[in-house]
Amino acid sequence: MASGSDRNPIIIGGLPSQVPDFDPEETGEWLDSLDAAVDERGRERARYLMLRLIERAREKRVAVPEMRSTDYVNTIATKDEPFFPGNEEIERRILNATRWNAAVMVSRAQRPGIGVGGHIATFASSASLYDVGFNHFFRGKDAGDGGDQVFFQGHASPGIYARAFLLDRLTEPQLDGFRQEKSKHPEGLSSYPHPRSMPDFWEFPTVSMGLGPISAIYQARMNRYMEARGIADTSRSHVWAFLGDGEMDEPESLGQLSIAAREGLDNLTFVVNCNLQRLDGPVRGNGKIIQELESYFRGAGWNVIKLVWDRSWDPLLAQDRDGVLVNKLNTTPDGQFQTYATETGAYIREHFFGGDHRLRRMVEDMTDEQILHLGRGGHDHRKVYAAYKAAREHKGQPTVILAQTVKGWTLGPNFEGRNATHQMKKLTVEDLKRFRDRLHLPISDKDLESGVPPYYHPGRDSEEIQYMHDRRRELDGYVPTRVVRAKPLVLPGDKTYATVKKGSGQQQVATTMAFVRLLKDLMRDKEIGRRFVLIAPDEYRTFGMDSFFPSAKIYNPLGQTYESVDRELLLAYKEAPNGQMLHDGISEAGCTASLIAAGSAYATHGEPLIPVYVFYSMFGFQRTGDQFWQMADQLARGFVLGATAGRTTLTGEGLQHADGHSQLLASTNPACVSYDPAFGFEIAHIVRDGLRRMYGENAEDVFYYLTVYNEPIRQPAEPENVDAEGIVKGLYRYREGEAGSIPAQVLASGVALPWALDAQRILAEEWDVRADVWSATSWNELRREAVEAEKHNLLRPEEEQRVPYVTRKLQGTEGPVLAVSDWMRSVPDQIARWVPNRYQSLGTDGFGFADTRGAARRYFHIDAESIVLGVLTELAGEGKVDRSALKQAIDRYRLLDVSAADPGSAGGDA
Repeated sequence: MASGSDRNPIIIGGLPSQVPDFDPEETGEWLDSLDAAVDERGRERARYLMLRLIERAREKRVAVPEMRSTDYVNTIATKDEPFFPGNEEIERRILNATRWNAAVMVSRAQRPGIGVGGHIATFASSASLYDVGFNHFFRGKDAGDGGDQVFFQGHASPGIYARAFLLDRLTEPQLDGFRQEKSKHPEGLSSYPHPRSMPDFWEFPTVSMGLGPISAIYQARMNRYMEARGIADTSRSHVWAFLGDGEMDEPESLGQLSIAAREGLDNLTFVVNCNLQRLDGPVRGNGKIIQELESYFRGAGWNVIKLVWDRSWDPLLAQDRDGVLVNKLNTTPDGQFQTYATETGAYIREHFFGGDHRLRRMVEDMTDEQILHLGRGGHDHRKVYAAYKAAREHKGQPTVILAQTVKGWTLGPNFEGRNATHQMKKLTVEDLKRFRDRLHLPISDKDLESGVPPYYHPGRDSEEIQYMHDRRRELDGYVPTRVVRAKPLVLPGDKTYATVKKGSGQQQVATTMAFVRLLKDLMRDKEIGRRFVLIAPDEYRTFGMDSFFPSAKIYNPLGQTYESVDRELLLAYKEAPNGQMLHDGISEAGCTASLIAAGSAYATHGEPLIPVYVFYSMFGFQRTGDQFWQMADQLARGFVLGATAGRTTLTGEGLQHADGHSQLLASTNPACVSYDPAFGFEIAHIVRDGLRRMYGENAEDVFYYLTVYNEPIRQPAEPENVDAEGIVKGLYRYREGEAGSIPAQVLASGVALPWALDAQRILAEEWDVRADVWSATSWNELRREAVEAEKHNLLRPEEEQRVPYVTRKLQGTEGPVLAVSDWMRSVPDQIARWVPNRYQSLGTDGFGFADTRGAARRYFHIDAESIVLGVLTELAGEGKVDRSALKQAIDRYRLLDVSAADPGSAGGDA
């Protein structure tokens, strides 16, 4: 083996080893001492000595590399565990009752004729983790602040309901309404944490795996942001996220760990329930998920607390002078530990302890039953309390607690540790009897054999229930609880919107810039200006929002500790601890999590925030659509801006930036009110209506999505007597045809409206067609209103029948209707059913590509000349125009030649 001086230099843990050795003789003595320890006492003893040296080095503040993984034992030594302030016997009885009711609720939901199922095993494994939190840590909202924010693991919801039942927060009929929200209304309970379904109970939807972790991180950050900006005192709020080890495979679970460490979010604790199982099998059968997660979190800069073994292991570990037991724990894979959870004490004695005489000697005085009950740390209240207390008191870093448990714990041999546990939803009579005996509950065999199993309640005046109420009073109220204390905001008047309504004169301005100008005026408002939260994924300059840098500044809890490279520019990059802008980096998922946290602050902390999230349109609903569903479920409010919208306005960037479908995706979200405005004055009316609906009197739980464009146009002034109602409802006549004798109607949205106006001119001048041009500000809202009208008519035939708004607007118009947009035809085709005239659409179906805007529009046949052809085609179908005119138009405008198109204002660069 090469000597140290002969080895190639390497870097370990960020520290270079090629530092010159100024005393080789002393170095040799240290190395000889290590060699002697290995030779005489073995590797385990040498390893222990090395760990003690590292520990002492840190005490002396000597910079040594951080270990990414530690031994497979508890981080908190037994001697360092704090006093446990609770009554463990009472808490055990409470937890037993909760366990029983959770399992029975799911089992009853699976009874014949219902069969809606549920999940038993997740809560069974994590019950102690929750119970200690409920009894000693989770703060409620009765003190008038936001309390703690707890992200409950979705599959554990039966346990949360079961505890609420003991506290008289839920009734027995409600437990029987589990997963029967409509058929058992108003007693029905949602399957998982759904604030929209249970707006007074749940705060955070978490069952879409991976979204809970990222949401918790950004909620903790939003708490700090609100405090830094003086909007709310969140200093006492702590964010708890309960997660599964299998869930940590989701990219969103681990993808944003660094921001929590970078900003020192010590108001955040992850509790990962490591029951070593996914839904259908082991998380890491051949590996060790706790060790793997420890490396991830330590590497990201988190404080890691491992909670692996319960107190029954303490005497064995205390005997482990050679480290042989720790070595066995370190080298046993998870798949084998899962097997031990399902086997006998004799099997464990033989297969775990039997391979080394020192291990056999440790357990020689223990019975097989005692060996069988060597347990996991996540089931030990005292160990859990110690971990939680350490997490709450740790400063400067977020904390993750990696708690080992057994999936299906206490449910009996048919459930505990089994791969199929996740799919098992019903307990047999024999399962119930074993379960009852394990929990020591006073329920008779007759009660279990006579139909559905009963719930158990020890009595309202019992010691257990009084203990539970006392603990919650001590901790400021019941959890989970959602409370809306926010008052309506005083909204701006006409003056704030005046500038945008004037248009841009001779200057060409894209609708994105028109929105930014309006936003600047709104942020100056003395009532609501400070409540705006600007969010963008590293693209503020692209969207023309760098003008906000000097005044609003970018939020950074550390401020700006460097000289900005552009510091001499008027719009220099400027960070500040109380900055208003959230610059979340290239992470749409992170930005959307910020959006949700800000958009629900009115409920979480009683202080409304108005988030404005601006992103490349293609990367919104397509990339983070699941989070927009989460936003809807969490009843969050705010503005979402799909900038650089359309399939042909950013076409210089090519296919992956060409959005022709986000409006269609937005239409699938019932809480999303979406618009595709063409002009700045339309944006003014839409934003004003959005502020009224979301932040005024009788506020609604919706959010607004506006698609805006990067193509500069001359923004017209608001017409006199503009149809403001039509702008908000989705359709109004922008310009009547003034020449021509053959009537037609053209409906256009967004960037297509100028093409339609150009087509209107060509039709009049060259084809004697008088076309009215309509601005369809929202195809989606038109359809939504029409569907509601049809639903009313279907179910209330005896009442006056409603006529959809789009039908009423177009009723009496002459000629066919042609709809055009920069979206795929499915977007405008949403209203086809309710258009009273002959109807056809043009759109951008297919993949985008890199070219000029003009070429792209000619390719998709949505430009002005193609609109002319479309109108003529529909008129020919009605016999108003000779069909020979169609070939004439194709040849005249060279519609089959993409290169013949005017390239337009630019190539569509970002």
